[in-house]
Amino acid sequence: MTDAPIRRRVRVHGRVQGVWFRGSTERRARTLGLAGWVRNRPDGSVEAIFEGRPDAVDAALAFCREGPPGARVERVDVSEEAPEGLAGFDVRY
Repeated sequence: MTDAPIRRRVRVHGRVQGVWFRGSTERRARTLGLAGWVRNRPDGSVEAIFEGRPDAVDAALAFCREGPPGARVERVDVSEEAPEGLAGFDVRY
């Protein structure tokens, strides 16, 4: 297994807005050393980009499948993308 950076786009569906999903995701991503962003979507889902080591990205995706307390994750869609070399992790509004 390589440590070359990977990038994943995730859409999380369910009760994921108004339950501190974005803030929790930002905290987890920063702890894991990931770059990217997270934002609410108009359809009620949460979208995020994670870039970094494969094991760290996998850990962030595992978090998204559970969510913070109060969230009810119904479905998670993940797509693979080419890394862009992002720096830092932000909540987008």
